[in-house]
Amino acid sequence: MVRLPLTPEEIERGRRLGALLRRARAQRSMLDVALDAGVSPETLRKIETGRVATPAFPTIAAIAAVLGLSLDAVWAEVSAPGAAERLAS
Repeated sequence: MVRLPLTPEEIERGRRLGALLRRARAQRSMLDVALDAGVSPETLRKIETGRVATPAFPTIAAIAAVLGLSLDAVWAEVSAPGAAERLAS
């Protein structure tokens, strides 16, 4: 199976997702968050750095749950920069 290259929009969404997860993780260790979410620390690291720009939905749902993020807030932040702040207002 050949995977199509990511579009610039997908790459940017991946970067925003990674930044959101890093901010939400704050001082918690990557290892603790990854293990609590049932993913490998390497997977979490790749998502946070944008190397995996389109992670599987169950992976994001598990990480978001561990970090106390709603999927609505994650989608708002990833799909349109600044949208999460507008939703909170």
